[in-house]
Amino acid sequence: MHTKRISSGYGKGHKWVVTPNPRLKKKESIPLMLIVRDILKFADNSRETKKIIHDKLIFVDKKVITDPKYGVGLMDIVEIPKIKKYFRVLPGKKGLHLKEITEDESNMKLLRIMNKSVEKNGNIQLNLHDGSNIRLDKNKYSTNDTLVVKLPKREIQDSIEFKKGNLAMVVKGRHSGDISKINDVLKGTTARKSLTTVGTLQTLTDYIFVIGTDKPVISV
Repeated sequence: MHTKRISSGYGKGHKWVVTPNPRLKKKESIPLMLIVRDILKFADNSRETKKIIHDKLIFVDKKVITDPKYGVGLMDIVEIPKIKKYFRVLPGKKGLHLKEITEDESNMKLLRIMNKSVEKNGNIQLNLHDGSNIRLDKNKYSTNDTLVVKLPKREIQDSIEFKKGNLAMVVKGRHSGDISKINDVLKGTTARKSLTTVGTLQTLTDYIFVIGTDKPVISV
């Protein structure tokens, strides 16, 4: 169902008029229809947009998406192979936006480890920021680390530790999009969430996404 225009309000930042399907939280995704029509401007109206999507011309993370309401989120790769255009979804002061990237870079996605769980068979399940998960037979990574995976099979190519000295991006809040090195990490307690200092800014660790060591591994 479309979100009513009058209920979408008026003010700063994007106001999505199409409600994304619940792969991610509403505030953390953009409906594919709006990406094609309003951000990339590949269509003039909803009918044209739906035809482009239904004709299997749009890929997200190397997979064809035919649902116009599909929610595209942080670090997702949007691809239009027919015209050789590739984009990564990144955070900014006004919300999520698309950064054009090369075809080579479109094969790589970053995934933040939100938490881990142990399955009955002893395998480790890594629960990731995009709602997906990866299962491993050994516990190699920590919560808040970033995985560098190769699309479309999501094979782990590398990882970036969440630790002092590494480069991080703020992905939520009024400083969204800011990039700096991690200077300090204050562990959480039962009364307070963990805090991380990047540069001179202290913010919730939940708002931090590690993107490199000396320099970002992606275009930003």
